[in-house]
Order: sequence, then C-alpha cells, then structure tokens
Amino acid sequence: MPTLILFDDPVIRTALLPFTFTRPVADIRIGTLTLAEKWAHTLGQTPSYLTEPYLQTKFPQQSSNDNLYISGAVCPTDALNQTISALPPNTGLITHDGLLLALRTNSPLATAPIVNDDYPFRTFMEPLMIVRHLWDIFVNNSDQLRADFVRLTTGRTSEPIIDPFTRCYAPENIFIEPGATIRASVLNAEGGPIYIGRNATISEGSIVIGPFSLGEGSTVNWGGKMRSNTTIGPFCKVGGEVGNSIFFGYSNKAHDGFLGNSVIGEWCNLGANVNNSNLKNDYSNVKLHSYATDQLEDTGRIFCGLMMGDFTKAGISTMFNTGTVVGVSANVFGGGFQHKHIPSFSWGGAADGVTPYRIEKALQVAREAFIRRDKAFDEVEEKILKHIFDVTTVLPDR
Repeated sequence: MPTLILFDDPVIRTALLPFTFTRPVADIRIGTLTLAEKWAHTLGQTPSYLTEPYLQTKFPQQSSNDNLYISGAVCPTDALNQTISALPPNTGLITHDGLLLALRTNSPLATAPIVNDDYPFRTFMEPLMIVRHLWDIFVNNSDQLRADFVRLTTGRTSEPIIDPFTRCYAPENIFIEPGATIRASVLNAEGGPIYIGRNATISEGSIVIGPFSLGEGSTVNWGGKMRSNTTIGPFCKVGGEVGNSIFFGYSNKAHDGFLGNSVIGEWCNLGANVNNSNLKNDYSNVKLHSYATDQLEDTGRIFCGLMMGDFTKAGISTMFNTGTVVGVSANVFGGGFQHKHIPSFSWGGAADGVTPYRIEKALQVAREAFIRRDKAFDEVEEKILKHIFDVTTVLPDR
C-alpha cells in the first residue's frame, strides 16, 4: 500500500486563509470529521502532510519509495477511492477542469505536485466535493454530516438514551457514543442524522435539529438552540442559537447570541451576546475579504456569516457584519458593527480603532488557553504564531 500524503494546493490554500494560516488544508473540519480524518477512515492509514514550511514541524511529511499524494481539499467518495487505489506508480489524476487530485510517485516531493509533462494524467469525471472557498465549508456541511454519520456508525450500535425527559424524533437517525450525557432536551433527527461524540453533554432545555454533530468532550449549554447543518467540534462549549455553522474545536460560545452560516477556528472565544449577521437587508450577494486579491469578492450567496481564524476572541455584545473575515489571534471588542475584514493580531474594534496586538501578550493568552484544556503550548505552537505575526500588517484605524 502506498504511503498517504495530503498536500496543499497553493491556490486553494490561499483561498482558505485565515484557517490555513495555522493548519494544512486537510486539517479543516467539514461534517463531523476533518478532511484528513475522512481519508484516514477511507484508506485505512494515518496520513502525513505536505504543507507550508513553517507548518511542517507540527504537520510533518512521512514519505517512502511509493507515495500517494492526494489534494487535502477533496472529500473522499467511493468512486474516487476506487480510482485512486488503482493508480499505477508515477501516474496522476486530475479533474475535468485540470485540478490535480492525486499523484502516485516513487519520489518524495518537497513542494506540492503540479500538472506537467513528467507524469501521465488520467481524468476523473464524476462529481466531487472540493473545498475551494471559505463558504464551501458551511455550504457543504449538511452533505458531509450525512456522509460522516455513515462512516462513523455503520455496523455499530448507539448507546441508549436513558433520560426519561428527553424527547427524540426519528431515534434511528441518532447515534450516541459512550460517556455522552443528554438531559431534558429535544433531539429531532427527522431531517438528518444527529451524532453525539464520546463524553459530550447536551444540557437541560436544549433543542437539537439534525443534521448535527457534537464532538468529543463538547457541551451544548442550557437552553441551547442548535439548528440544522451544524458541527460542534471536540472540546467546545456552545450556547445560544447556532445554525449551519462549524466550530473546528477547542472554542467557546458559551452564552446567548446568534451565529449563522459561519466557521469558527480553534481556541476562539465569543463573549456573551455576540451576534453575527448572515443576510443583507437587500438580499444581495454577500462579499468576503479575499487574501488572494486583498479585496472583497462576491461569494454568489445571499447567506454568509463570520469566518474567524484560530486564537481570536470577541468581547461581550460584539456585532459582526454579514460576511466578516477575522484573522488569527485578534482581540475584537467595542460597540457598533465591526469591519468586514479584521487582520490577524488586531486589538480593538470599529468604534475606538484598531492597533497591533503585542506578540508577547498574544502568546501568553494562547498559552493560558491551552493550560485550561490540559494541553501544552510548546515551542512548535509558539513558532507558528510568531511566523504569522511576522507576515501580518495591522494598520491603526484613522
């Protein structure tokens, strides 16, 4: 069996900033699992990564004399898996429009593979879910929640719901891992499956509508309203109203407030009554900041909320505009709607202006966040944040 390596397509990687500042493309969560976890489940081996040099210490490449490079932006399907598994050595696979999907090669690569004359390429013609844009993450979350539910539960038996005050609709579409606790809540899986991870908690008075996934060790707080097509990754605390949104993991939105059509990275915190807009008053298409062009680009969608990079915090009652992009390790607060793009390591808000976040303070806060979850913020994590800080420019508001 060839060695599995997930590579970052450079164009896609840039399009998926700010999330890919701190992770390879394949470490993005869509559905219940990350893209890397989907491939690990599909091919039966743990992948390594070919990503940006400053990320390789945390996400190293493990190569051999027979390597299968797969684009980390592609969600596996049965047809794609069969085609890739049948690739002969030194042969590639592309989409009908020329996007490189996979390359099997005897030689380890130092940079992402490209389509060139060194290899023969076959064309894969069947439909695929490829994460090319920020909004693809929440737009395709429903389909991926359903696909991952099948991956994770086929041939297994759910733990029973033993609480007599919890009401389940379509219980056959609900799967509960060992150690999970559900009390006095409503779980409605008529419109899609509900997956409750190991040692997760759904607290009293919560309403959960499928498709929905709650990660290992995560909590839906009292009275939470979890609308459909929502993923709460591992070790999160979430309350209020959340719809068609994804929390990658280790992030909190513990209080009331609305979050819709949004993607929240890791180690983020949204204070009490933080809200975002996900629909413009004139129903026109939402525009998002693009790191590739440094300007607003039309998403082609009328629903689009907040894209928040890792380690970012939002103060109490912060309001985010429709289609807001916030970078890594920003501290956002203050009255009024915030700017539609808030760079990494920004401190402040639209009302009182923005200044650069001191790197020493940012590292201290990140370290404390790790300690609170019994994890070590080591030199590897520190160097990644320092690199992002060095390539980030925060201009004070004028």
